[in-house]
This record gives sequence, C-alpha cells and structure tokens, in this order.
Amino acid sequence: MIDDENLNEIKLTYIIITIVMLFFVVFIIFVVLMYNRRQQLHLKEQQLKESEHQNQLLQKELEKQKSIEQERERISHDMHDDLGAGISALKLQAEFLKQRAEDDDLKNDIDELLKTSEEMNLSMREMLWSLNSGNDTLGSFMDYSKIYAQNFLKKTKIQLSIEEENVVSETMITTEQRRNLFLCLKEALNNAYKHSQSNQLKLSFIQRDKEFMMKISDNGIGIDHKNSEGNGLRNMKRRMQEQNGHCEVTTKNGTHLFFRIDL
Repeated sequence: MIDDENLNEIKLTYIIITIVMLFFVVFIIFVVLMYNRRQQLHLKEQQLKESEHQNQLLQKELEKQKSIEQERERISHDMHDDLGAGISALKLQAEFLKQRAEDDDLKNDIDELLKTSEEMNLSMREMLWSLNSGNDTLGSFMDYSKIYAQNFLKKTKIQLSIEEENVVSETMITTEQRRNLFLCLKEALNNAYKHSQSNQLKLSFIQRDKEFMMKISDNGIGIDHKNSEGNGLRNMKRRMQEQNGHCEVTTKNGTHLFFRIDL
C-alpha cells in the first residue's frame, strides 16, 4: 500500500502538472489573442492606408474637375468677350451698309449676311450655355429648352404646349447629357417644322427617381417608314446610346419621340 508520504507526493505532482498545463493553456490563449490583435491592427492599418490612397485619388480627381471647369469658364468668357463683340460689330457694319445701299440685290445679300450673323450669335449662346457648369441641373436644362422651343416655333403655325411631371429642378445632370439632350430637341423640332405638317406639338419632361425622360409629340402625318431611319433619327439614337440612354420613335396619330437617360 502507498503510504501517506508517497500519496502526498503524487498529489503534489498532479497539482504541479495541472498548474503547468493551465499555465501552458493560458499562455497559448494569450499568444492567440495577441496574434489576433496584431492581425486586426495590421488590417486596420491596411484599411487606413487604402482609405488615404482613395482620398488622395479623389482629391486629385476633384482638382482635375475643378481645373476643367475653370478652363471651361475661361473659354466661355473669352468667347463671350471676343466672338460676341466681333459678331455684334459685324451686324452693326452690315446694318450701316444696308442703309447706304441702293441696289436691291446688294440689300438682299446684306440681309443674308445679317441672318447668318444672327445664327452665329445664337450658336455661340448655345455653346456658352453648354460650357457653363452652373447649368448642370434639370431645372436649367428645362428652362433653356422651353425658351428655345418657344422661340423656334413662334413664327410657325405650330402651337406649343409644355408639361412637367415630378421633376426636381435641383437634380444634377452631366454636361454631356444636357448637351446631347438639347441637340436631340433641336433636331426633333426642326423635323417637326419641316416634315410633320402638324399644328400642335407637346414637349414633356418627366422624372422618376434617377431616370429622366423627354418626350416630343406632334399631331402630324408621321414618319414615312420607307425613310424612317434618316440621318436625323440616326444621330438622335447615337447621341442617346453614347450617354447610355435610349431613343424611341412611334408614329401612331403623329410622331412621338421619346428620350430617356439615367441621371
């Protein structure tokens, strides 16, 4: 039989072994926790570095955009000051010559010159409007489009009506989207005036969340399906495709052009 002294030694040995094992387990847990902590710190450092890198890229992009906008503003100011003044001087000279001219053919030629100078002046205003980044909102686009449509049709037999549906005027639109939509509007109005034989035209602006639509409808004779894909319609479809948008035309009870873009 094991005497008491040996029994105590065995117990002490078990206690020591247990303490050593507990110490070893605690040490392993401590090592694992420290490793996880270091991994988390390393991951946070990587995320911080990535965030700083993204912020630097964003800052560079903002500076680039600001530089582009400043250049656009400079060009628009130069165009307004130089070209605008030149066109105005040309018109004044032509009007002065017309007053002094006696030959009817010469007067007709001067009238053509005045007409051309006025068209140049309108084109310049459109370019200035396109360049101005302050106009990159739906409200600005619609206001300019309404004025253009009213001025274009006021000397024709076509009656214009305009409607808006759920449009938030402050919604941003890119310069490229704004310009291409406006050029599509010009083409559509010109086609309606030349070919539709209509007496009513409706211009509609519709917004649904991040989707913007412009619809131009007339009550004319429609489009000849044999020549439905003329240059004008092809250009409008191409412009919308370049903006990841959509152009659709229907000819039931007139011509209906539908333009859609994602804002």
